[in-house]
Amino acid sequence: MIADYDIDKLEPYGLRREDKSNFLNSRLRDLSIFHYNNCDAYRKMMDSMSFNVNKNKYAYTEIPFLPVRLFKMHDLKSVPHEEIFKTMTSSGTSGQAVSKIYLDRDTAAKQTKVLTKIVASYLGSNRVPMIIIDSPSTVKNRATFSARGAGILGFSMFGSKRMYALNDNMELLLDEVLEFLEKHRNQKIFLFGFTFMIYQYFYLELISRGVKLDLLNATMIHGGGWKKLESQSISTEAFRKGLYHQCGIKHVHDYYGMVEQTGTIYLECKYGHLHTPIYSDIIVRRPYDFSVAKHGEMGLIQTVSILPRSYPGHSLLTEDEGTILGEDDCSCGRLGKYFKVVGRIRNAEIRGCSDTHSAPKE
Repeated sequence: MIADYDIDKLEPYGLRREDKSNFLNSRLRDLSIFHYNNCDAYRKMMDSMSFNVNKNKYAYTEIPFLPVRLFKMHDLKSVPHEEIFKTMTSSGTSGQAVSKIYLDRDTAAKQTKVLTKIVASYLGSNRVPMIIIDSPSTVKNRATFSARGAGILGFSMFGSKRMYALNDNMELLLDEVLEFLEKHRNQKIFLFGFTFMIYQYFYLELISRGVKLDLLNATMIHGGGWKKLESQSISTEAFRKGLYHQCGIKHVHDYYGMVEQTGTIYLECKYGHLHTPIYSDIIVRRPYDFSVAKHGEMGLIQTVSILPRSYPGHSLLTEDEGTILGEDDCSCGRLGKYFKVVGRIRNAEIRGCSDTHSAPKE
């Protein structure tokens, strides 16, 4: 049965709707039972909603969701404390509570494996020279990671040679970047960073110095940070056009993801659609009664993932609004739902890997 397949044997976008639903129904039911039996807080929440995780059959859309903000208020674990070896934290402004996500080695290994399969379907399986548009201090503490650090570490797996384009004062190391590009001339280059930081500290700095880079053979993956750009009236199209004009980059992919479900990211295809891989899915819910919205209807984004085992994060309601555009029929050829994120719900806390970054003081 498709529900029993090992994730190693499946392509990231290789299941049609019925098979994917069967796969997720089985895996997410098992996770619900595991968290119910191993996390007191999760068990109490399910009991308070009279949801029987042990009933024979139910769709993953029926599994009660936890609001992502709950991880800011409570320490939620489903494994003994001595098995936790890494703690992930969401970004937050000064004084703002952050989510704490506790990982055991098994959960972290599965996150890495899935992220590798998703990104390899875009970049290919071979590692390539990589420019990280951030500073190395972001990943110094390997036991406790911010969302930014987690993103950098995760995507760094795809770099054969890696360099950080910024110093700890967020200043562009232009000479080092030029030297790196010269050393790897005619090779495919992978650039990774968070949207606002790429715009603020890389793109605008290149303009101010009157420098154009030759990145025609490069692929950029970026995520987070749109709130600041939108406040400056910088659209997705303007962001892409600016990078192409200044650097010649044709292949730019945004992604949607969160520290509460690390590993199962939603990458953008060449048609500008965010895609759901087989390991996860999104459900759009109407805000007034949380019923499932139709395709094309805007609502709150719920995300489900088969990866969170050390903590009950397999079914979460985000604070983002979005729309499902279609399923199994994107022109890029990838199966599964494809969607767009419209923005944060009103009065939600500002969050995100680069939205909350502050420039260093002079």
